Amino acid sequence: MANVKKTSAMSGHLWVIYFLSVILLAFIWYYQWMFGLVMTLLLIGSIFYSIRTEQQVINDTEEYISTLSYRVKKVGEEALLEMPIGIILYSENYKVEWANPYMNKFVDGDTVVGSSLNELSEKLIPNIKENKDEAWINLGGNQMQTIMKQEDRLLYLFDRTKQTEVESRYRNEQSVLAVIFLDNYEEITQGMDDTSKSRINSQVTSILNKWAGEHGIYLKRTSQERFVAVMTKEILAGLEKTKFEILDEVRELITDQNMPLTLSFGIGVGPITLPEMGDLAQSSLDLALGRGGDQVAIKDETGKVRFYGGKTNPMEKRTRVRARVISHAMKDLVQSSEKVLVMGHKSPDMDSVGAAIGILKIAQANQKDASVVVDPEDIDTGVQRMMDEIKKDEELWDYFISPDEALETVTNETLIVVVDTHKPKMVAEEKLLNKTEHVVVIDHHRRAEDFIADPTLVYMEPYASSTAELVTELLEYQPKKLKLSMLEATSLLAGIIVDTKSFTLRTGSRTFDAASYLRGKGADTVLVQKFLKEDLDIYVRRSRLIEQAEIYRDGVAISAAEKGDIFGPVVIAQAADTLLTMSGIEASFVISDRKDGQVGISARSLGDVNVQVIMEQMNGGGHLTNAATQLEDTTIEDAKALLQDIIDEYFEGGEEE
Repeated sequence: MANVKKTSAMSGHLWVIYFLSVILLAFIWYYQWMFGLVMTLLLIGSIFYSIRTEQQVINDTEEYISTLSYRVKKVGEEALLEMPIGIILYSENYKVEWANPYMNKFVDGDTVVGSSLNELSEKLIPNIKENKDEAWINLGGNQMQTIMKQEDRLLYLFDRTKQTEVESRYRNEQSVLAVIFLDNYEEITQGMDDTSKSRINSQVTSILNKWAGEHGIYLKRTSQERFVAVMTKEILAGLEKTKFEILDEVRELITDQNMPLTLSFGIGVGPITLPEMGDLAQSSLDLALGRGGDQVAIKDETGKVRFYGGKTNPMEKRTRVRARVISHAMKDLVQSSEKVLVMGHKSPDMDSVGAAIGILKIAQANQKDASVVVDPEDIDTGVQRMMDEIKKDEELWDYFISPDEALETVTNETLIVVVDTHKPKMVAEEKLLNKTEHVVVIDHHRRAEDFIADPTLVYMEPYASSTAELVTELLEYQPKKLKLSMLEATSLLAGIIVDTKSFTLRTGSRTFDAASYLRGKGADTVLVQKFLKEDLDIYVRRSRLIEQAEIYRDGVAISAAEKGDIFGPVVIAQAADTLLTMSGIEASFVISDRKDGQVGISARSLGDVNVQVIMEQMNGGGHLTNAATQLEDTTIEDAKALLQDIIDEYFEGGEEE
């Protein structure tokens, strides 16, 4: 069409010229007819030549267009049939109506026509029904990117196998940095002679070097208790599949010699710079050690953490240096603050209340105004007798305030001390954490991902029996003028006794040292037993809860309360403890509705089953033998089903945290 218009424009222009020539020729004929005759003949020849030439151009153009159209049509047909891109037309019932020959290489028969899209890939029809524009499918071992034109019922398939291989290789060969730490090397070797210490070093180094060699890892020892390892993401994936068996190898070797040395790994991974990866690795190691060691913490660039290991209880430290340093740091923080507010977790237990009273005494010993934050509407029956006894002591009770009162008095110069928890959502009043920049965390639970932001001081010792034990040690290094009343000392002792189940679980030598110190300060064990008494109806209800227990698998007992039957966290914890005393039960889980509308789960074990890692997968936490969680927007039946799935994965897939 463009060429036709162009030819017409040129012809019109020529005819105008010829018209003007005729007029000029008429003047020539008028004045000189002989010259006019010659010019007329020349003009006629010129017109004839122009017409002929223009017709030839038109003929040549038409021939060129005809040839080009044929070639374009031929190329289009060949491209449709021969180009290395799959094209499929499918019917309304998802049957292949037509496909170019390229698609036949991916099917066993002669042609794909007539087959259902499901025979190509089970992903195609669901993606079409969801109105997606693109899908990735595996076709004959090839990774195909499928573009969907649903209005035409048309599929374009592009072979991206090479591209995915390159991408996979890029991901697999990304660098991964790990810091390996011998958890308690210093403690177990401090009494050894040089020969024994050298033998330990040699054995551990030999195991690690062999492990590194088998997996293609570069390993370098940087100090007696620290190694640095460099590997790829592909190697890391292989180690994760084996659940880092190196932890078991080292532990078993040392255990045979009665020396419980364990490893902790901090691993940084992600498409980031090496310095950033190093920071991630160190942060992961701190997290692993904060959870008690003997485990692997892997952190990526998004901050997401994966855990492996953590199968043993952390060994008790044999030095009080850290307790003394923390106690002195606490003294300095208290003295530099305007006032001190102490709070534990929601629905406080005896350990939380006892530890809070201990911190209250530290503040008073340093002549600072202090208060304990407790919600009077959130007192569980298990701690009610202790609170009733505290209320009788008017002098001590005056230091207890509600969260609302605390929010009215807190300032930026207030020191907030959080005891028996480190999760922001579990503290008595989370808003207080945002009112000051001075926060201290004292806890004996293994560290979780959810942690109070930017604390000024952290004292977390997972080996400790209770937070009350940690606070008691801090009290011992405070000014000599510190005096504990009988009730205050008894409250701390009650916290230790409750969390150790009367010195039967998680009890070390320092636990007895702390109890001895409190006994010397006048702690009344008879009063503790009074705190631990329970009402007959609670005993009967707990017995019914125990009666509903069933053995799920491998010595694991699960008890689920009836729907709408509400139990407090202390009662279900006691039920789980009682189940653990039954023959053949290695771990127990008790599930019930709570008064806050959530579903609570209390978990206990004798040590062979790590209930902490199971509860962490349900957004909970705790210790290897003692853990719990609270679930929102669910039912007891759904919570039980989820728990059973996680237990199955734990036993069948390895003990991953």
